[in-house]
Amino acid sequence: MLHISDLEQIEKFRYLQSDLRDRWKCVEGDESDTSDVDILVIPSLSLDQRELKKVEGYEHYEERLLFALIRLWNPRNRLIYVTSVPLHPSIIDYYLQMLPGIPFSHARNRLLLLSTYDSSLKPLSQKILERPRLLQHIQHALRIDKSFMICYNSTGFEAQLSLKLGVPLYAAAPDLQTWGTKSGSRQIFAEAEVPHPDGSKLMWNISDLAEAGAELWERQPSLQRMVVKLNEGISGEGNALLDLRPILEFAPDKASHQERVNKITESFNNMSFQAKQETWSTFSGRIPELGAIVEAFVEGDVKLSPSVQGRITPTGEVEILSTHDQILGGPDGQIFLGCKFPADRDYRLQLQQLGLQIGRKLAEKGALERYGVDFIVVKQNGKWDIQAIEINLRKGGTTHPFMTLKLLTNGRYEPSTGLFYSQQGRPKYYIATDNLQKERYRGLLPNDLMDIIAQHRLNFDTGTETGTVFHLMGCLSEFGKLGLTSIGDSPQQAEEIYNKVVKVLDEETPNSDNDFSSLSKQTFPISWEGFS
Repeated sequence: MLHISDLEQIEKFRYLQSDLRDRWKCVEGDESDTSDVDILVIPSLSLDQRELKKVEGYEHYEERLLFALIRLWNPRNRLIYVTSVPLHPSIIDYYLQMLPGIPFSHARNRLLLLSTYDSSLKPLSQKILERPRLLQHIQHALRIDKSFMICYNSTGFEAQLSLKLGVPLYAAAPDLQTWGTKSGSRQIFAEAEVPHPDGSKLMWNISDLAEAGAELWERQPSLQRMVVKLNEGISGEGNALLDLRPILEFAPDKASHQERVNKITESFNNMSFQAKQETWSTFSGRIPELGAIVEAFVEGDVKLSPSVQGRITPTGEVEILSTHDQILGGPDGQIFLGCKFPADRDYRLQLQQLGLQIGRKLAEKGALERYGVDFIVVKQNGKWDIQAIEINLRKGGTTHPFMTLKLLTNGRYEPSTGLFYSQQGRPKYYIATDNLQKERYRGLLPNDLMDIIAQHRLNFDTGTETGTVFHLMGCLSEFGKLGLTSIGDSPQQAEEIYNKVVKVLDEETPNSDNDFSSLSKQTFPISWEGFS
């Protein structure tokens, strides 16, 4: 991963970012805003590409920021959206037709779609930097003094792109991304005095990792399992679970420290890996490069995984944007599949408070824009024990569904209740996923999906402000994978809308016995009780 190390370049980048103080209110697309801005969307997944490959269909995840097209509701805004390969025209038409009160042709004329025509395994931002003529084309298309740039995550590539274009990037600076790693998250939790599981500092080799695991076990002799996490893993795909119960004869007081270290080292090879294709050989090979931590696995019979999303403005204010209960899957329930908004009322206000503490600490470090914090909550004696797990300094799986809701309804999030209200004062709820995936959906083209949506009236209705918004449509044909956000006026209605979409898609596609394990089985693990 490229890093900007030159102090002068970092200062130039931060100076350019200071322009956001005058422009940041345009970023969220408030309908009362009458600004006249150009928005440059660079949906580059500038992550470790080998880790990213663990996410099936990642090639199409550049589509996840297409909710930004909804910002064209402001008839004075212009938007440039750059992708690695061209987007299907039907996908663009789909988003533009959702704009209430704006003629399709007017919005389309204010949208410039550009592509690198490069499907290679490189971050999009790097591909753009390698094409000087494309850079020049983007620069000429922008009104530089009225522009800002948004991205999926911020690295040296995005910073270089920002500097070359002279356009401020609304994201945390690349040198601050360490606070979004597994080890950096733990440091922020400690400084913010937020409860989090016992664990280690960052380790760079297997022997040190085993030593840290033995010390963790000795601090917690009753520990049953521990998690080994690659420092820059994404969506839980970089996690592995070590079960201590089969090796209890090496527990504290039953074996020497060195025997315990040796046995843990041996047991690494038998860990449960969350990514389907992962092995100890490939996992361990990444440790010297990315680093890893070991952390106590939070046990519990009644256990959920909520998250809180916040924003740090260019003026230094910290705001809570939303809370969610995450829907997780994988061998040990550590892979993000989707989410429900809002989080349970029993703990969502407490999540907000912890999220504020973390956000203020991040702001002290100089971080900017969105951050998300994942938690584990366990019910004990009628109360929820809350433990922070990790920070994401990027647009995550909960960003696009919430922003879709906000931009389509122009509603507001109310921190006193943790609910979102439309302009009509109705609370809104949704279920969202990036992982509605079935073998039977393979071969569906974007136009096929549009036909199904129209025939069965599955789309979002701007009149009732309910329905479904689809994304990741480019994943359908090759991977049988689709993303969607189903919005309702109650938790039950949101679930009914979601279930209808899956039922219709199943009826419209051939039968197959090879369904992928995902949300599509419709057995929601989270009760809706407590969400209203």
